[in-house]
Amino acid sequence: MSDWDTAPITLRKRAPKSSTLKTEKAVNDARRQGFTVETQAKWGGGANRQHVTTKNTAKLDRETEELKHDQIPLELGKLIQQGRQNKGLSQKDLATKVNEKAQVINDYEAGRGIPNQMVIGKIERVLGIKLRGKDRGKPLAAPGTKK
Repeated sequence: MSDWDTAPITLRKRAPKSSTLKTEKAVNDARRQGFTVETQAKWGGGANRQHVTTKNTAKLDRETEELKHDQIPLELGKLIQQGRQNKGLSQKDLATKVNEKAQVINDYEAGRGIPNQMVIGKIERVLGIKLRGKDRGKPLAAPGTKK
């Protein structure tokens, strides 16, 4: 008789993968068998959301002060409208030249728009008048000249 016949044979099961241990079925089976199972829910985990509300929502809800965006002053809207008409441009033409939507120009002229310094700067250059600072409505200095 050889040693091959007397050697004990042991069959081992492979340990389950960690991903299978985390399934809902595996967790429920472990609970039934009496094992302690520690689960932890992640905040916002598993959600494919681009715009998630921040944790400051409760703080904003408690805020009693009425918060509003700044708006374009009506005088600035009138300046834009006058400058546009002096150049013979429609709102759509001006919007195309400053690479914005016509609705943005409409809102700016009506005093409803939210001021964006980049957009105002583009409008200044197209119309050739100052829209910001002390001397609003004055012609814009030519590029390369000192003020």
